[in-house]
Amino acid sequence: MTDPSSRLPLLAGALLAALGVALGAFGAHALRGALDATAQGWWQTAVQYQMWHALGLLAIGAARVPGSRLAALLLAAGTLVFCATLYLMALGAPRWLGAITPIGGSLMIAGWLVLAWRVARLRA
Repeated sequence: MTDPSSRLPLLAGALLAALGVALGAFGAHALRGALDATAQGWWQTAVQYQMWHALGLLAIGAARVPGSRLAALLLAAGTLVFCATLYLMALGAPRWLGAITPIGGSLMIAGWLVLAWRVARLRA
């Protein structure tokens, strides 16, 4: 049975991956021809970052690194903020949302740094 500390990253990773596949398909099919090149780029970037970070969360959950809950929270929150702002802008939301996108990116970077710190502190 999975211990409770690894459930959050596994759940978040699985949900983000499922949503990433759905949004990737939506962008490729339903939005084909409806978005200009800039909006298509935002959409594609959001899908890629979402999927990579979903896989990262799954890896964190599988690795069961002690104290990795904060890293998982930062990665999940950062992914949501980063990707949501790009998806929304691609769909026509105001471009000022682009000022919020780096906050999500910063949260993702912080998550990876926290994870690196936790791994570095593991006892052999």
